[in-house]
This record gives sequence, C-alpha cells and structure tokens, in this order.
Amino acid sequence: MLTAAAAGLGLLILPSAAAAQGPPAPMCTISVVGVAFGTYNPFTPTPTDSTGSVVFNCNNFAKNIRVTLGPGQSGTFFSRAMQSGPQSLGYNLFLDAARTIVWGNGTGGTSDYTDNNPPNDTDVVLTVYGRVPAGIDVGVGTYTDTVVATIEF
Repeated sequence: MLTAAAAGLGLLILPSAAAAQGPPAPMCTISVVGVAFGTYNPFTPTPTDSTGSVVFNCNNFAKNIRVTLGPGQSGTFFSRAMQSGPQSLGYNLFLDAARTIVWGNGTGGTSDYTDNNPPNDTDVVLTVYGRVPAGIDVGVGTYTDTVVATIEF
C-alpha cells in the first residue's frame, strides 16, 4: 500500500492597503482545507479522488475577485506531482466534480474561479476536487506537495 498524503494547499493572502482618507478599501480573506488522498493503491483500477476547499470572505468594496491555485512543486499544471524522496506521484486539482477543468491560474489550458460581485461579508466555500490517476507504479511512501491559493481583488 502507498500512502499519498495531501496535496497540501498552501495559502497566500493579498489584502489591499487601506487609504488614509477616502472610501473604505476592498478587503478579502482566504483560507484552505487541504486535499488528503489517503492511502494510494497502484493496483486499484479506479482513480483515487478526494476534496478540499478554499474559503474566501470579502467586504462590499471588493469586486471582480479571482481565486487561483499554483502549480505546486512540480512547476506545471499538467500534471502536478507529489514527491516522496526522488519518486513522484502525479495528481491534479479541478474546479468541477467531473474533474475535467484543471484549476490553475487561467494560463496553459487551466481555469480559475472568478466572481464579479461576491457576497458581502459572507464565507464562500469553493470545493477543490483532487484526483490521482489509477495504476501509477510508485513505491510505498508519504507523498506531498504544496500548492498556493491566491485571491486577487
């Protein structure tokens, strides 16, 4: 059995600085719950799926928000890779439950989450859908990656 640890979603918060005078500044917060794949068995004929979440909350001055996920330590979105020493275990993160839309930064065939008018002062929970393909021949170990979630507003 192979333990595939979470594709740990890191976190980066990019708030705007408040102006000394004038209208209140837009402000958002972001937090994450990582995707944990649990035990990976290369002999299972189906992919290993799991979910995590990105939660954001914006004030009523924040408009046109964008939530992106970085490529992780592999440096690429197709496919991301968890590491255990020198071994890699491919996986990916998706915007949709069907796991067809790769969640990235909107470049290279990936998509991002956008909301032109997010709800005011309300937690918005976005599900992150993760998948490790079936039949990857890797050794037993704990596989991890760190992905940065960013909110722009």
